[in-house]
This record gives sequence, structure tokens and C-alpha cells, in this order.
Amino acid sequence: MEKMIGSTAAVPVTTAAAPTAGADELLFRKVAWRIVPFLFVCYVVSYLDRTNIGFAQLQMKHDLGFSDAIYGLGAATFFVGYVLFEVPSNLLLAKFGARRTFTRILLLWGLASVGMLFVSTPRNFYVLRFLLGVFEAGFFPGVVLYLTYWFPPNRRAGVLSVFFAGLTGAGVCGGLASGWIMRDMSGVLGLLGWQWLFIIEGSPAVLLAFVAPFCLVDKPRDANWLTTHEKQCLELLLAGSGEVNSGAHDSSGLLAVLRNPRVYLFAFVHFALTCATLNLVLWMPLMIRDFGIVDVVAISLYTVVPNAIGAIGMILIARHSDRARDRRKHFWFCVFGGAAALAALTLHLPSFPVMLALLSICTTLGFAAFPVFWAVPPTCLPGKTTAPGIAAISSIGMTSGIVGPWLIGQIRTTTGSMDLALYLLAALLFLSGIALQLGVRLKADQSD
Repeated sequence: MEKMIGSTAAVPVTTAAAPTAGADELLFRKVAWRIVPFLFVCYVVSYLDRTNIGFAQLQMKHDLGFSDAIYGLGAATFFVGYVLFEVPSNLLLAKFGARRTFTRILLLWGLASVGMLFVSTPRNFYVLRFLLGVFEAGFFPGVVLYLTYWFPPNRRAGVLSVFFAGLTGAGVCGGLASGWIMRDMSGVLGLLGWQWLFIIEGSPAVLLAFVAPFCLVDKPRDANWLTTHEKQCLELLLAGSGEVNSGAHDSSGLLAVLRNPRVYLFAFVHFALTCATLNLVLWMPLMIRDFGIVDVVAISLYTVVPNAIGAIGMILIARHSDRARDRRKHFWFCVFGGAAALAALTLHLPSFPVMLALLSICTTLGFAAFPVFWAVPPTCLPGKTTAPGIAAISSIGMTSGIVGPWLIGQIRTTTGSMDLALYLLAALLFLSGIALQLGVRLKADQSD
């Protein structure tokens, strides 16, 4: 198992019915083109709806009289609902299938996101953010689980990198659109700019809910766009990976997950990565303003730079990890390099291009660590523990979204600076590299 994670073994295939190497490549390319683009678009929308509060705060805090601490707590409240409902949602996906689960998630989170236009007090700000987290919960771990039905372990980092590019894709879309919406839509139909931001950026999720049943199928055997021979070859390649994913969803699988120490180490890794990257996204507009940029449209456009570079870098690093069949070294490069870049931001260099370059390095390496990391847990959580295990790792790790924004809001309110927060995020990234090593080296839980 450890060898497979550190240096992923080639997928063994029974030669009697196995496709050739070229046919193998064409088959997975066909699968990827049918399911990944739609999931990518959904993830762009989900992350945009989750983080557009970072742009909205530039006007919202002034209009509603919210402090940095109120904003930080509101940003964190999203993750309370998210964490509470991730595991149940993934168990429902394993039981009822991806089509119905993703349709439900898209529709409800879209309505909650649009509903943010009604925020007027801290109380309803917290309530709506909580509901957004409840409704979106399960989408991310659901996609990770769903991809295990279609791709063997040695192909997942590359596929996940395209999916995770939705993180930076959301940053690019948000940077290009959010400033313009808030400035030029303000006053239209009597609504404020930040209210239009939630309406325009929340509506796509509702529309995607009606498209999902036509774009997704639950399992390869349900895909009418695959021939019978292709379905057999795909099942053979997945079976040959040595990874067993039964799709079971009984309580014994969840109990086995809770007894597995690897789950908690991997959850810490996800906690650290999410804490670093999420807070970069949520506070990036204010950080760029601290670099000396004042105009809201200019700020939003400058956020495109680190996000665009991050998308390209993420895909290149993840694909190199697949080709090299190595996870740990690539992960260490990302988290240790990202930690160093975060610490360097506290130098407050007078050159805006240099500070923007450092921010771009942080974004690129932080986001690139995600697909490399998420190629690991499914290989350690076989059979009935796969669905609850992935959800548990994500759910526990996403508590960073509760702690991080609130804590950084308090730090910024108290000190007037991001320096202490940046040191904290750098330390978490460094520790995540150690945690992954420990998780890989642990013997597999016998209950798995």
C-alpha cells in the first residue's frame, strides 16, 4: 500500500480482455470528456458561491455596519452546516446515486446563495451562511467518491487537478465579474451592488440542477455512451487496480472509519490545506488592497493573476505526479514551498509586482497540493469504508472553515495586520507535510 502511494504502481490488467495501451488511453479520455467538464463547471460555481463573500465584503461591511470580526464569523458559519451534513450526504450518494444527489445539492445551494441578497443583520447573515453550508455539503466528497467509480488510482491526480482547477477558475471568474457587478449594477432596480453579486453568481447553480440528470450517470454500467466492450474493459481496469470500492453504505463501514487512525491524519492534512487556501481566497481582495490598490474593480482584476497562474500550475504539478507515480515528494514540494511563500508575504516589500508574485506562488502551490493529496485516501480506504471515509476526512478537515475565517478576522481586528495569520497558515502547511508522511506509513486498519 505504501509503495502504491509513494510510487503508484501500474494498473495490472488481465490480458485476455484488456485494451491495448492506446485503447486504454482513449477509453479514459472518453470518460473524462463526458463527466469531468460538467463537474468542473459545478465546482467553479460552488466555490464562487462559497467565497464571493470575500468580494461582497468590500461594500457589504460598510452598508450594513459589519466589522471584520462579524464578517469572519459569518464566513465561518458556512462550514458549521457543511461539516455537519457532509458524511450523511456522501452516504446518500452511495445509496441513491450521483444523479439525484448532485441535482438536490445544486438546486438547494443555488437558492440559498441567491437568498444572501436579503441579508440585513448579523443574525440573518449567519443563518443564510449556515444554510448555504448545509445545502452544499456533500458535493466535494461526493465528487471524490464518484471519480473512484470511473478512474483507477494512478489516473486520479490528473483528473482531480482539472476538477480542482475549478477553485482557481472561480477566482478568475470572480475577479473578472465581481468588481464590475458591484460597481455598475449598484442601484439597478433599487438593489445594492453586493445584492446583485449574490443574484448573478448564485443563479447558475439553480440552472445546473436541471442539467445534471442529463449529464451524469451513476456508474459505468449505466452509461449508454459506452459500448458493452468499453464497459467491460473499464470494469477490468478498475478491478485490476487492487482497490475495492463496493459502494456499501452500512453503519459498520462508518464505525471502521472512526477506528482508523489514518482518517484523522488525513483529516488534519485537509484541515491545513483548506485553512490556507480558503483564507487566501477570502482575504485576497483585502490583502491586495493592503498592497496599495484602492479601486474595487482594479482589486478584483488583480485577483485574476494568482488564480490563473494557480490553475495552470495545479494541472502541471498533478499530471507530473501521475507520470512520476509519486505523491509524497510532490505534496512536500507544494506545502513546504507554499509555507515559505506565505511567510515571505510578511516582509511587506515595497514592490507591488513582487508581492503579487509571492501571492501567486502561495495560491499555486496551495491549490496544487489538493489533487495530489486526494489521490491518496481512496487507496487507503477500500470497500465499505470508501464513501464514509472520504466524507469523514473532508468533514473533519473542513472544520478549518469554521475556525480559520473567524480566527483571522479576530487577528486582523486586533492587530490591524495579516502577519500573525500568515505565519499561522504557513505553520499549518508545514505540519501537513509531516501528517501525510505519517498517514502513509501507518499500517492499514485491519477492519478495512
